[in-house]
Amino acid sequence: MSEKTTEYSRSPAPFVFFVILSIVFVVLALIIYPDPIAFVFGLLAVLALFPLPATLAINQEWEEAIILRFGKFQRLVGPGFFFKWPYVETFLKQDKRITTLDISRQDVMTKDNISVTVDAVVFMKIVNTKDSLVNIRNVWDSVMKMAQTTMRDVVGDVELDELLARRDEVASKIATIIDRETAEWGVDITSVNLQTVELPEDMKRVIARQAEAEREKRAVIIKSEGELTAAENLERAVNKMSNRAMYLRTLSSLEDISFDQSNTIVFAVPMDIVNGEIIGMSALAEATKAKKNSQK
Repeated sequence: MSEKTTEYSRSPAPFVFFVILSIVFVVLALIIYPDPIAFVFGLLAVLALFPLPATLAINQEWEEAIILRFGKFQRLVGPGFFFKWPYVETFLKQDKRITTLDISRQDVMTKDNISVTVDAVVFMKIVNTKDSLVNIRNVWDSVMKMAQTTMRDVVGDVELDELLARRDEVASKIATIIDRETAEWGVDITSVNLQTVELPEDMKRVIARQAEAEREKRAVIIKSEGELTAAENLERAVNKMSNRAMYLRTLSSLEDISFDQSNTIVFAVPMDIVNGEIIGMSALAEATKAKKNSQK
């Protein structure tokens, strides 16, 4: 923005000029009264007051305006009352508030040749009133067209996975390009948000199957890791348990699963675990038999 437009001009000169002109005609009329020409001066005094409303204008708090004198830029005026010369000066207003532009849905082909439908919203504001009115005919429509073109170019330059996973980065890149291209229009692009990225139905099914396969993969990995941990713990337990402790554990397991009398349970036990017990029981049986024979 040039130095000429950095400060608002509120000179009341147009209003004061016509008031003073009317007073001068009234004074002249009074001086030459009752001459008939006094009537003419009185009429001129009244006519001098007619342009007064045209010298006043008002801007809302969020508005700025530029004054054009004979079609050439003259000065910048801000919110509130301002004055202008009637008939020779005109003004154009501009809204300085942040404005949202809805970018309609665009069919775009991504870098990996997948058709998607994308829409977005652009947040922008005017930072240079003169440039937005002088350098471009319709700044809002122009920014929208620029945003549509940029969105198609950026989305078409990324793959689908990147578009879905890095939506904020894609939107930021779009905003940067638009802001650079519209710098001469007095526009500041606050942000761009991608609202919807819609996929074809067949692609949705493919992605759903991919996500299901990914979840099954994670489930199998988690299950195998659990089995590996259990096996490692069992191995450590076996290493710490003696043969007798293993035998007691076996008997405890048999007790746990023998509550249902209708089931026949076959439990395989290594012979080296119960070898000592079998020998002992055999010796006890032989001793008992020998005792009975001696008593006869």
